[in-house]
Amino acid sequence: MGRKFFVGGNFKMNGTVSGIKDIVHNISTAKTDPNTEVVVAPPALYLLLTREHLDPKFEVAAQNIFDKPSGAFTGEISASQLKDSGINWTLLGHSERRTVLREDDDFIASKTKSAIEQGVGVILCCGESLEEREKGTTVDVVTRQLDAVNKMVDKEAWKNIVIAYEPIWAIGTGKVATTEQAQEVHAAIRDWLSKSVSSEAAENTRIIYGGSVSDKNCRELAKEKDIDGFLVGGASLKPAFVDIINANQQ
Repeated sequence: MGRKFFVGGNFKMNGTVSGIKDIVHNISTAKTDPNTEVVVAPPALYLLLTREHLDPKFEVAAQNIFDKPSGAFTGEISASQLKDSGINWTLLGHSERRTVLREDDDFIASKTKSAIEQGVGVILCCGESLEEREKGTTVDVVTRQLDAVNKMVDKEAWKNIVIAYEPIWAIGTGKVATTEQAQEVHAAIRDWLSKSVSSEAAENTRIIYGGSVSDKNCRELAKEKDIDGFLVGGASLKPAFVDIINANQQ
Protein backbone atom coordinates (compact mmCIF):
# COMPACT_ATOMS: atom_id res chain seq x y z
CA MET A 1 0.00 0.00 0.00
CA GLY A 2 1.40 3.37 -1.02
CA ARG A 3 0.62 6.72 0.53
CA LYS A 4 -2.97 7.74 -0.16
CA PHE A 5 -3.20 10.84 -2.36
CA PHE A 6 -4.45 13.83 -0.36
CA VAL A 7 -6.07 17.04 -1.60
CA GLY A 8 -6.97 19.89 0.71
CA GLY A 9 -8.99 22.96 -0.21
CA ASN A 10 -8.27 26.13 1.76
CA PHE A 11 -11.10 28.60 1.20
CA LYS A 12 -9.25 31.25 3.24
CA MET A 13 -11.46 34.24 4.18
CA ASN A 14 -13.86 33.67 1.30
CA GLY A 15 -17.45 32.54 1.02
CA THR A 16 -21.05 33.19 1.93
CA VAL A 17 -23.74 30.80 3.10
CA SER A 18 -25.08 30.35 -0.43
CA GLY A 19 -21.61 30.30 -1.98
CA ILE A 20 -20.29 27.65 0.41
CA LYS A 21 -23.38 25.53 -0.22
CA ASP A 22 -22.76 25.74 -3.97
CA ILE A 23 -19.09 24.77 -3.65
CA VAL A 24 -19.89 21.89 -1.31
CA HIS A 25 -22.70 20.65 -3.56
CA ASN A 26 -20.36 20.66 -6.55
CA ILE A 27 -17.71 18.63 -4.71
CA SER A 28 -20.24 16.23 -3.20
CA THR A 29 -22.00 15.42 -6.48
CA ALA A 30 -18.95 15.28 -8.75
CA LYS A 31 -17.31 12.04 -9.81
CA THR A 32 -14.13 12.06 -7.73
CA ASP A 33 -11.25 9.64 -7.41
CA PRO A 34 -12.13 7.22 -4.57
CA ASN A 35 -8.42 6.75 -3.90
CA THR A 36 -7.94 10.42 -3.00
CA GLU A 37 -8.58 11.76 0.50
CA VAL A 38 -10.29 15.15 0.36
CA VAL A 39 -10.43 17.75 3.13
CA VAL A 40 -11.87 21.26 2.75
CA ALA A 41 -11.20 24.18 5.07
CA PRO A 42 -13.87 26.92 5.07
CA PRO A 43 -13.79 29.99 7.32
CA ALA A 44 -14.61 29.10 10.93
CA LEU A 45 -18.10 30.62 10.67
CA TYR A 46 -19.02 28.03 8.02
CA LEU A 47 -17.44 24.90 9.50
CA LEU A 48 -20.69 23.34 10.69
CA LEU A 49 -22.56 24.41 7.55
CA THR A 50 -19.90 22.70 5.45
CA ARG A 51 -19.95 19.57 7.61
CA GLU A 52 -23.74 19.40 7.33
CA HIS A 53 -23.85 19.66 3.54
CA LEU A 54 -20.62 17.93 2.47
CA ASP A 55 -20.71 14.26 1.51
CA PRO A 56 -19.61 12.28 4.61
CA LYS A 57 -16.83 10.60 2.63
CA PHE A 58 -15.02 13.95 2.65
CA GLU A 59 -13.58 15.67 5.72
CA VAL A 60 -13.67 19.27 6.97
CA ALA A 61 -10.76 21.23 8.47
CA ALA A 62 -10.52 24.42 10.47
CA GLN A 63 -8.03 26.97 9.15
CA ASN A 64 -6.48 27.40 12.59
CA ILE A 65 -6.80 26.52 16.27
CA PHE A 66 -5.49 27.82 19.59
CA ASP A 67 -3.13 25.69 21.66
CA LYS A 68 -5.30 25.46 24.79
CA PRO A 69 -8.39 23.23 25.19
CA SER A 70 -10.58 25.99 26.70
CA GLY A 71 -10.42 29.21 28.65
CA ALA A 72 -10.40 32.99 28.41
CA PHE A 73 -9.09 33.25 24.86
CA THR A 74 -11.52 35.51 23.08
CA GLY A 75 -11.99 34.78 19.39
CA GLU A 76 -10.17 31.44 19.44
CA ILE A 77 -11.29 27.85 18.79
CA SER A 78 -9.75 24.77 20.36
CA ALA A 79 -9.05 21.36 18.89
CA SER A 80 -11.35 19.77 21.46
CA GLN A 81 -14.21 22.02 20.26
CA LEU A 82 -13.52 20.95 16.68
CA LYS A 83 -13.60 17.29 17.66
CA ASP A 84 -16.85 17.85 19.56
CA SER A 85 -18.35 19.32 16.39
CA GLY A 86 -17.27 16.52 14.04
CA ILE A 87 -14.42 18.51 12.50
CA ASN A 88 -11.44 16.16 12.33
CA TRP A 89 -8.70 18.28 10.74
CA THR A 90 -7.04 21.66 11.05
CA LEU A 91 -4.56 23.65 8.99
CA LEU A 92 -1.63 25.02 10.98
CA GLY A 93 1.37 27.14 10.13
CA HIS A 94 0.06 28.60 6.88
CA SER A 95 2.41 31.30 5.64
CA GLU A 96 -0.33 33.92 5.89
CA ARG A 97 -0.51 33.25 9.61
CA ARG A 98 3.27 33.13 9.95
CA THR A 99 3.84 36.39 8.06
CA VAL A 100 0.68 38.47 8.56
CA LEU A 101 -0.18 37.36 12.10
CA ARG A 102 3.44 36.79 13.21
CA GLU A 103 2.96 33.25 14.47
CA ASP A 104 6.37 31.78 15.23
CA ASP A 105 7.61 28.21 14.87
CA ASP A 106 7.18 27.36 18.56
CA PHE A 107 3.59 28.59 18.71
CA ILE A 108 2.69 26.58 15.61
CA ALA A 109 4.39 23.56 17.14
CA SER A 110 2.42 24.01 20.37
CA LYS A 111 -0.83 24.17 18.41
CA THR A 112 0.14 21.04 16.49
CA LYS A 113 0.76 19.20 19.76
CA SER A 114 -2.63 20.30 21.08
CA ALA A 115 -4.43 19.17 17.93
CA ILE A 116 -2.80 15.75 17.95
CA GLU A 117 -3.57 15.26 21.64
CA GLN A 118 -7.24 15.98 20.97
CA GLY A 119 -7.41 13.57 18.03
CA VAL A 120 -7.49 16.21 15.30
CA GLY A 121 -5.36 15.65 12.21
CA VAL A 122 -2.99 18.43 11.15
CA ILE A 123 -2.15 19.79 7.73
CA LEU A 124 1.15 21.36 8.72
CA CYS A 125 2.32 24.09 6.35
CA CYS A 126 5.93 25.04 5.79
CA GLY A 127 7.74 27.07 3.16
CA GLU A 128 10.25 29.74 2.29
CA SER A 129 10.09 33.34 1.06
CA LEU A 130 11.46 34.42 -2.30
CA GLU A 131 14.44 35.99 -0.54
CA GLU A 132 15.18 32.72 1.25
CA ARG A 133 14.80 30.78 -2.00
CA GLU A 134 17.27 33.11 -3.73
CA LYS A 135 19.74 32.75 -0.85
CA GLY A 136 19.62 28.98 -1.25
CA THR A 137 18.29 28.42 2.29
CA THR A 138 14.98 26.77 1.36
CA VAL A 139 15.73 23.41 2.98
CA ASP A 140 17.17 25.08 6.10
CA VAL A 141 14.02 27.16 6.54
CA VAL A 142 11.61 24.30 5.96
CA THR A 143 13.43 21.85 8.24
CA ARG A 144 13.70 24.51 10.96
CA GLN A 145 9.92 24.87 10.88
CA LEU A 146 9.49 21.09 11.05
CA ASP A 147 12.13 20.68 13.77
CA ALA A 148 10.11 22.94 16.07
CA VAL A 149 7.15 20.58 15.77
CA ASN A 150 9.30 17.48 16.14
CA LYS A 151 10.61 18.74 19.49
CA MET A 152 7.05 18.88 20.88
CA VAL A 153 5.44 15.71 19.53
CA ASP A 154 6.41 12.05 19.66
CA LYS A 155 7.15 9.87 16.66
CA GLU A 156 3.66 8.41 16.61
CA ALA A 157 2.15 11.87 16.13
CA TRP A 158 3.44 12.04 12.55
CA LYS A 159 0.85 9.44 11.57
CA ASN A 160 -1.71 12.21 12.01
CA ILE A 161 0.21 14.96 10.23
CA VAL A 162 0.20 15.81 6.53
CA ILE A 163 3.07 18.15 5.62
CA ALA A 164 2.16 20.85 3.11
CA TYR A 165 5.15 22.45 1.40
CA GLU A 166 4.09 25.90 0.23
CA PRO A 167 6.74 28.23 -1.14
CA ILE A 168 5.49 31.65 -0.03
CA TRP A 169 6.51 33.23 -3.34
CA ALA A 170 4.10 30.92 -5.16
CA ILE A 171 0.99 31.45 -3.03
CA GLY A 172 -1.68 33.44 -4.82
CA THR A 173 0.88 34.87 -7.24
CA GLY A 174 0.26 32.60 -10.19
CA LYS A 175 3.91 31.56 -9.95
CA VAL A 176 4.40 27.85 -9.45
CA ALA A 177 7.50 25.99 -8.43
CA THR A 178 8.61 23.82 -11.32
CA THR A 179 7.98 20.12 -10.90
CA GLU A 180 11.72 19.74 -10.35
CA GLN A 181 11.83 22.47 -7.67
CA ALA A 182 8.84 21.02 -5.85
CA GLN A 183 10.13 17.45 -6.00
CA GLU A 184 13.55 18.54 -4.75
CA VAL A 185 12.10 20.08 -1.59
CA HIS A 186 9.66 17.22 -1.04
CA ALA A 187 12.56 14.76 -1.27
CA ALA A 188 14.53 16.86 1.23
CA ILE A 189 11.57 16.83 3.64
CA ARG A 190 11.30 13.06 3.31
CA ASP A 191 15.02 12.77 4.01
CA TRP A 192 14.54 14.96 7.10
CA LEU A 193 11.72 12.68 8.27
CA SER A 194 13.97 9.66 7.88
CA LYS A 195 16.82 11.22 9.86
CA SER A 196 14.85 13.19 12.47
CA VAL A 197 11.73 11.09 13.07
CA SER A 198 11.93 7.54 11.69
CA SER A 199 12.19 5.57 8.48
CA GLU A 200 8.55 4.60 8.96
CA ALA A 201 7.52 8.26 9.13
CA ALA A 202 9.53 8.99 5.99
CA GLU A 203 7.78 6.17 4.16
CA ASN A 204 4.24 6.92 5.34
CA THR A 205 3.95 10.68 5.91
CA ARG A 206 2.21 12.45 3.07
CA ILE A 207 3.93 15.56 1.75
CA ILE A 208 1.66 17.72 -0.39
CA TYR A 209 2.40 20.78 -2.51
CA GLY A 210 0.67 24.14 -2.32
CA GLY A 211 1.24 27.33 -4.27
CA SER A 212 -0.93 28.34 -7.23
CA VAL A 213 -1.96 24.75 -7.94
CA SER A 214 -4.51 24.61 -10.76
CA ASP A 215 -6.23 22.14 -13.04
CA LYS A 216 -3.57 23.06 -15.62
CA ASN A 217 -0.46 22.04 -13.64
CA CYS A 218 -1.72 19.46 -11.13
CA ARG A 219 -1.24 16.32 -13.24
CA GLU A 220 2.42 17.00 -13.96
CA LEU A 221 3.11 17.73 -10.30
CA ALA A 222 1.26 14.60 -9.23
CA LYS A 223 3.66 12.43 -11.26
CA GLU A 224 6.59 13.27 -8.98
CA LYS A 225 7.35 10.43 -6.58
CA ASP A 226 7.44 12.51 -3.39
CA ILE A 227 4.42 14.72 -4.14
CA ASP A 228 1.46 13.05 -2.44
CA GLY A 229 -1.21 15.61 -3.20
CA PHE A 230 -2.02 19.29 -2.98
CA LEU A 231 -3.17 22.08 -0.71
CA VAL A 232 -5.23 24.30 -2.96
CA GLY A 233 -6.15 27.92 -2.31
CA GLY A 234 -8.17 29.98 -4.76
CA ALA A 235 -8.80 27.10 -7.13
CA SER A 236 -10.69 25.23 -4.39
CA LEU A 237 -13.49 27.78 -4.76
CA LYS A 238 -13.99 26.87 -8.42
CA PRO A 239 -15.47 23.86 -10.24
CA ALA A 240 -11.95 23.00 -11.46
CA PHE A 241 -11.14 21.86 -7.91
CA VAL A 242 -12.67 18.53 -8.92
CA ASP A 243 -10.02 18.17 -11.64
CA ILE A 244 -7.32 18.68 -9.02
CA ILE A 245 -8.90 16.05 -6.77
CA ASN A 246 -8.68 13.68 -9.74
CA ALA A 247 -5.09 14.63 -10.67
CA ASN A 248 -3.66 11.28 -9.64
CA GLN A 249 -6.04 9.15 -11.68
CA GLN A 250 -4.28 7.11 -14.35
